[in-house]
Amino acid sequence: MHDPADRPPVSAPDTRSDTITVRGGVPVEGHIAIRGSKNALPKAMVAALLTVEPCRLTNIAELTDIDVVDELIRIAGGSVERHPDSLTITAHSFTALGEHDVMRLHAASRIPVLTTAVSLHRTGHAVVAAPGGCSIGPRPVDFHLNVLRSFGAHDIHRDDVIELTAEHMRGARIELPFPSVGATEQFLFAAVLAEGDSELANAAIEPEILDLISVLQKMGALISVEPNRTIRVTGVGELGGFEHRVIGDRLEAASWASLALATGGTITVQGVQQQELATFLNVYRRAGGDFTINADGDTISFRRERRMLRPLALETDVHPGFMTDWQSPFVTALTQADGVSVIHETVYEDRLGYTDALRSLGAQIQVFTECLGPTRCRFGAANHRHSAVVVGPTRLHGAELVVPDLRAGFSYVIAAAAAEGESLIHGVDLLDRGYADFRSKLSSVGVDHR
Repeated sequence: MHDPADRPPVSAPDTRSDTITVRGGVPVEGHIAIRGSKNALPKAMVAALLTVEPCRLTNIAELTDIDVVDELIRIAGGSVERHPDSLTITAHSFTALGEHDVMRLHAASRIPVLTTAVSLHRTGHAVVAAPGGCSIGPRPVDFHLNVLRSFGAHDIHRDDVIELTAEHMRGARIELPFPSVGATEQFLFAAVLAEGDSELANAAIEPEILDLISVLQKMGALISVEPNRTIRVTGVGELGGFEHRVIGDRLEAASWASLALATGGTITVQGVQQQELATFLNVYRRAGGDFTINADGDTISFRRERRMLRPLALETDVHPGFMTDWQSPFVTALTQADGVSVIHETVYEDRLGYTDALRSLGAQIQVFTECLGPTRCRFGAANHRHSAVVVGPTRLHGAELVVPDLRAGFSYVIAAAAAEGESLIHGVDLLDRGYADFRSKLSSVGVDHR
């Protein structure tokens, strides 16, 4: 049993001010090195809990979610050895987390819910709380619970806590109502050690999912990705250790690319493969941006090709569509397009709140509850503000802003860098925790901030 005093904090204290002043109106220029994906690295750490053998991950970025999983592993009885570019996880033993720890960790991140199947495999017991994360709408655990029930888990609801038990996990055939990334990851963690064959229809197939599958295959799992979003798994008796280089963060790469587009500058991004950004690159070029890619496909220089950007009709979608996480930075750049752009968000029902802040900088944006796009999404008849019309080009001016979540926060910085005058941005510590070396990267591309 570990003494609470021995546990590292979920995130190390930061003595820097959480407010920065950005002086905009100058094209950016510089080089950014991208490290391991925020949406892939924590899941690979969770996979390491499925074995008692050591597991080594490289291309590590220092992020809050990493600290959360680090603490979770230590509480459960494992060890984490961290180095500047790598970490090694060993989980010889595993103790199911108690209610107090689950509630505290879930308040900091939604990642702990993904350890549920792992805990059921190793202890027969797990506790789930409502997950935290970005302010983009509710993230219910219903999809996760339905997956786990299919494998034989039983759940008891008590206030805001759900207790799960499973004497034995057996293979299951499941069809998701929506290609949920989290539910697909939960399925994989459950299926690899379940008895018999499992199948998941309408699965998420994002690059981060495929990266997790690569990790599990290295551990000895039997997994195949079939056409039409189907994943098939044959359970094995045990899994072994692995060494794996985490894929680069394509979400962060697209955000820096959007900064170059918005300001008319040039930013070179290193560490993300071209194929993982294929859809974004097509839309980027349609809007009047351009890019140069090196022979290895892992270094891309982004720039604005046209003096005036082109307006677009844009719908977000699950992979291989235009990612919802790309939406807010890219739409910020579209405030500088010559004409009317139409945005339809089909993945999360509440991801247009950042447009209020853009309006305070002078952007002309109107948000609607109707589906302004050819895809009939889940939110059209539910009175959710999930479509927007952006009229440009807009001469942005400085304003005072408060960061509500990670992706919107980066959009605020993009808008401030494109605006004339100074902007005061509060809550930048959220960006420091979500993007490794965020402030030094701003300096490296010439964003005037203090």
